[in-house]
Parts: sequence; structure tokens; C-alpha cells
Amino acid sequence: MLERLKELAVRQEELETRLADPAVYGDGKQLAAIQRELKELTPVVEAGRALEAAERRREEAEALLRDPELKSLAQEELSAAKAETDRLREALKRLLLPRDPNDGRNAILEIRAGVGGEEAALFAGELLRMYTLYAQRRGWRTEILSANETELGGVKECGVLIEGEDVFSRLKFESGVHQVKRIPETESNGRIQTSTATVAVLPEAEEVDVDIDPKDLQIDTYRSSGAGGQHINKTESAIRLTHLPTGTVVTCQDERSQYKNRDKAMRVLRSRLYQQQREKRDAAAALERKTQVGGGWRSEKVRTYRFLQSQVVEHRVGLTVHRLDAVLDGDLDEIIDALVTADQTERLKGGGT
Repeated sequence: MLERLKELAVRQEELETRLADPAVYGDGKQLAAIQRELKELTPVVEAGRALEAAERRREEAEALLRDPELKSLAQEELSAAKAETDRLREALKRLLLPRDPNDGRNAILEIRAGVGGEEAALFAGELLRMYTLYAQRRGWRTEILSANETELGGVKECGVLIEGEDVFSRLKFESGVHQVKRIPETESNGRIQTSTATVAVLPEAEEVDVDIDPKDLQIDTYRSSGAGGQHINKTESAIRLTHLPTGTVVTCQDERSQYKNRDKAMRVLRSRLYQQQREKRDAAAALERKTQVGGGWRSEKVRTYRFLQSQVVEHRVGLTVHRLDAVLDGDLDEIIDALVTADQTERLKGGGT
């Protein structure tokens, strides 16, 4: 670990020297790459230096133990230094875990109403609002790529591009089946109904990530329309893309411009194909994982929102949060932090794989 920390400290100095060169600022991509790597390296190097300082304090306290007059004070200092050393070593193990190469990417969040009819669509709409508010809290930008709304304000399905710092690393564990238990407003008998919505989080793919042959695309245009016949266009601006080799279909009718709809649909298609490639590549490793965290498991129930108890149950880590309203208002960090920690713990057990 110490040798690795020395290498990272040298690399940090190299990057800081390059960052001081005015010529770098003429190349936006190079500048962004340097800043991104520095951002990842700095907390590791700082933790390494803190560990070295704690080790020195521990050694000094051990030396003072030989002095009878200072033994009691030295013992106290030694205990504190050992505890700090252990804490920093654990922190460094987590910081040195191999980083998911997609963690720094933007994400495409897809939500679909599941079991429960209109109530499921209303729940899907609430999830869309929850993630939008969470993005605002994090200072991220959101853009609706597609949305199929119902007459009562629910969402049958939607796609949202979320752009910002480390978006995918924070949202990737949201994939799965989300379940709600409550008494719907339309339920006259006061019975609790269980409804579901599925969430999929895809890292946004760049053009270089996925090569799409135009000959493999079937492009259909049609007139877009909203719930109840709203926003009907007189021109065929809505787009349906079908990737013939995989049968993947993407539609977009959110914009009045056919060109803009096609561009948005291509971004979603590219990211879905990229995700398919990732899942195929990682299938063997996923089978070996003993925890659900980080696996995708879109067919699994990952979280339940219980309205009568005003609680949210995160099934993968056994966490119950008694702040349903706050969570639906975008206060998701407690849940996401627990999922990130569980994933890191599992990877540490597996030797960082």
C-alpha cells in the first residue's frame, strides 16, 4: 500500500505541474482529463499523508512508554494513534478500490410503470419528481428525453438525461423494481394497494463507445400526441428507432422538431446498446457476486415505499428510513450512501474485484 501511495503522490505532483502550464488551457479535453484525475487522486494522497502522520504519532507514543513519568499520557496517545491508524487504513483500502470506469459519466434514467394500472403510473410520476429533486440538490442538470403521460398526471414511461459530477456513481444502484404500498385516492373501500415501477440507470454512451451502422436502423416517423390528445403536432415529428440486430426500440416525441427527437432517441439507443454490451461482458462476474448491490437486477424488488408507516425500506441493505416525505422530496443521500458502502464492503471481501 505504501509503495502505491508514493506512486500516486508523484503522479499528483506531475498533474499539478501540467495544470500550471498555460498551454493546457487551450485544450479543453486535456484540461478536463487532468482536473478529473486530480480530483480522484487528491483524497487518496491526503489520506496517505494523514496515515503517515498517525504512524509517526504512534511510534513517538511507543517511545515515550519507556519513561515512567509519561507512561500514562503516552498510553492514552498510543491508543488514539492506533485507532486513527486503523481508521485511515480502512479508508485507504476503500479509496484504492478499482473505480468503475463509468462512474464519472452522465446517466440516462428510465422509469416505467409496472403492476397497478393508473396507480402505478402515478407512482412512476412521483419517482420522476423524486429523482429530479435529488438532481437539483446535487447541482445536476436534467433533460427529459421522452415521456408518455397519463390523463391523471401519471407516467407510463419516461427517460431523463442527468448531467453533472459523478452522476452514474451515485444513481447506478437505483436500478430495479420499486414498490409502493398505500391507499389510492381512487380506492373507495380504503384498501391498501401494492403497485410497482421499474427504474433503469444507464451510463450515457459516447459515439466512440458504440458503433451503430445506419443500415442497422429502421427509422419511423409519426405524429406525436400527449395525454388526452394534448400537444398534437400536425407534422410527423415523433421518431421511432429500431436497432434491427438487437430489436431494441426507442421512441421520442417530446420535441416539435423531428431532428431534435432523432438526436435524443439516438442518445438513448446508444446508451441502451452500451448497457447491453456491459451486461454481456459482466455476466460471469455478476453470477459470482454474493450481494445484490451493484448487480442491476431489474427483476428484483429493491425498495418499498410504505405510506401508512411513512417509511422507505431499502431491501438490499436492510435499511428502513422513517422519512418518506423527505425521500420523495429528493433527500436520497442516506439510502444511496448505504448502498455505496455495502458495495465497497463486498468488493473488499472479494479482494477488490
